[in-house]
Amino acid sequence: MTRGSFFATAVCGLSLAWTGLDAAQAPFAVTSSSFADGGMLTVKNAADDPMRMCGGQNISPALAWSNPPPNTKSYAVFLDDPEGLLGAGVSHWVAYNIPASLTGFAEGEMAQATQKFMGGKGTRDNALYIGPCPPTGDAPHHYVFTVIATDLDPSALKAGMAKDEVMAALKGHMLKAGSLIGRYAR
Repeated sequence: MTRGSFFATAVCGLSLAWTGLDAAQAPFAVTSSSFADGGMLTVKNAADDPMRMCGGQNISPALAWSNPPPNTKSYAVFLDDPEGLLGAGVSHWVAYNIPASLTGFAEGEMAQATQKFMGGKGTRDNALYIGPCPPTGDAPHHYVFTVIATDLDPSALKAGMAKDEVMAALKGHMLKAGSLIGRYAR
């Protein structure tokens, strides 16, 4: 081993020890092949609501997660716009009872009924993805995709729950959470 490689190995080992991680433990991560964290969502991801003239196609972006913690049995996923409703926030999608074997959703999949998740109630009583539709002229809103790993069986939660009900049911059962932010403006 050369002096340089010894030093690099020692520094890596110290930094892993300092963070409390070992080389096999990678952080629980949420990613998308549709946009970078902090990047812009596209018009096709925007809502297709003709009443609000959002101009989109309501195609949900791809979403993936990796490195779940041990004992993960299911996931819950939320999509929130904290700037929506004049800062009161909008829940665009609530999904739960997602089996631990699932590692994400393909583009468009969150906007379609499927056996892969149970849709809860968003702000508009929606059980499926509703894309961004901020007021025209607003600065880009932040759309926060949050994935929560839980130790609950994938059939544990009842149908039709709003986000606050899901969060109350997850209390004491959350193992880890990760988020990804997409931005959008009209």
